[in-house]
Amino acid sequence: MLPPIPVLANYGISPTHGFLPDVLPLTRLPDPYYNKWEAIAANLQALILSKRLRGVVDRLPVLSTIGLEHDAEWRRAYVLLSFMAHGYIWAGDSPSDRLPPSISVPLLKVSEHLEVPPVATYAAVCLWNFKPLFMDEDIDNLENLASLCTFTGGIDESWFYLVSVAMEARGAPIVPLMLTAIAAAREDDAKAVTSCLSTFAERLDDLTTLLVRMHESCDPNIFYNRIRPFLAGSKNMAEAGLPNGVVYEDGTGTETYRQYAGGSNAQSSLIQFFDIVLGIEHRPTGEKATKDRGREGHAPAPRHNFIMEMRQYMPGPHARFLQDVQGVANIREFVEQNQDNTTLCVAYDACLAMLRHLRDKHIAIVTRYIVVPSREVRARSRSRSPEVTRRKVNLATASRQQPQGIAYDARSAAASAQKAGDDGKKGELKGTGGTALISFLKQARDETGEPAIEDWTKRFMSRVRKGPGEYDFFAGKPEEGAGLHVAHTVTEQVEVPGLAGTWTIDDDVGGICNY
Repeated sequence: MLPPIPVLANYGISPTHGFLPDVLPLTRLPDPYYNKWEAIAANLQALILSKRLRGVVDRLPVLSTIGLEHDAEWRRAYVLLSFMAHGYIWAGDSPSDRLPPSISVPLLKVSEHLEVPPVATYAAVCLWNFKPLFMDEDIDNLENLASLCTFTGGIDESWFYLVSVAMEARGAPIVPLMLTAIAAAREDDAKAVTSCLSTFAERLDDLTTLLVRMHESCDPNIFYNRIRPFLAGSKNMAEAGLPNGVVYEDGTGTETYRQYAGGSNAQSSLIQFFDIVLGIEHRPTGEKATKDRGREGHAPAPRHNFIMEMRQYMPGPHARFLQDVQGVANIREFVEQNQDNTTLCVAYDACLAMLRHLRDKHIAIVTRYIVVPSREVRARSRSRSPEVTRRKVNLATASRQQPQGIAYDARSAAASAQKAGDDGKKGELKGTGGTALISFLKQARDETGEPAIEDWTKRFMSRVRKGPGEYDFFAGKPEEGAGLHVAHTVTEQVEVPGLAGTWTIDDDVGGICNY
């Protein structure tokens, strides 16, 4: 007896808006009792700039959650408290390892009600933190969106969140579409499955088009130095000033340190849904593929890795939906059993190719927005006095303690680290989610192409292109310890116009103007 195909309504998922709420997020809590929270959120940027946020929050009374009724109100409270919490932790010259009861007590209760961790997750900054400017226009239109809460009050931060919101809205129809494909595969309807896969591939191309618009209104240096530090969690953040995590004070006197990952796009249920329905296996970072992947063709059994860990940061119903889809996913098996149907196989491979292309673009954006600015921060810190360098401690300034060449060869680093007796990830640039950033993204990208059916598709998605001048006589070998060289797969070229003309950076090293 096959398990039933999940019904979206049972998980609070909209057939039109996907994992975004079917009811638009509230712009304000209706009960005046919560005006103090709303006032702090409305003035968050000024309070952070004036370094008065902590004092204001310390004087704030502990408000009860009894006045929260509908889910939209609980979600609004979660957004407000999450932004206040991260602002409190990261707004000073050094992070605070404690949250006062005025934040922690209601935040813990709200988080428990919504089945999310008490931290600024992807749901807090993206899914439940937007509004349309015009009600009669679609919310997958970036020009029709605005963020409700930000740390900086700038368009760069809003744009960073809203690109993800628009992608969630544009990709929402894929969810019921692929559930239909699963049902069609059960009925051995190859024509219907092919049609669904073809539409899926086209929609993935739309999502990539939205993703690459990030550069239009989000400056990499502003993101890295002003926005990203506030999104950091308390897990693996010793170098950023939180070696033990954060204490959520509740008045009992028995509190212990908690460690949570910060917001990450890996917490998007939509992206993980894509992997599940296509049967893509993601292994722990650094682990190579094996031939054993459970029942032939089915979505692989969940394994302990960063992507699985990120499901704990999704709203509870969304995480349960992914788990239930895992149990019925059959597209990969169906395609493998019908390899003589070329149209079906090409449609499936097209989805893998489009999803890999999306991840290629994401790596290029991470390089431009995190890897390159981190090197610029280190370069500036070397020219400053130690007093100036140590003035502020957060996720951005922590890069000053990183070794040369953050985007390093993960294999060489792992080998060196093994000799030193650590886990192989020490020294690699961390994401806000607390994981080794570039190694994780590249492996996820490479794993996307592994289930390809057609031989030409496998060759295409596993191609390795040698960059110009690599290993030639004149260039010589990379400096020992520089860490700047990685596997020479060139996946994306990002053009950056400047006074010196137009230059490009690849996904690992950076452009000619970077040196």
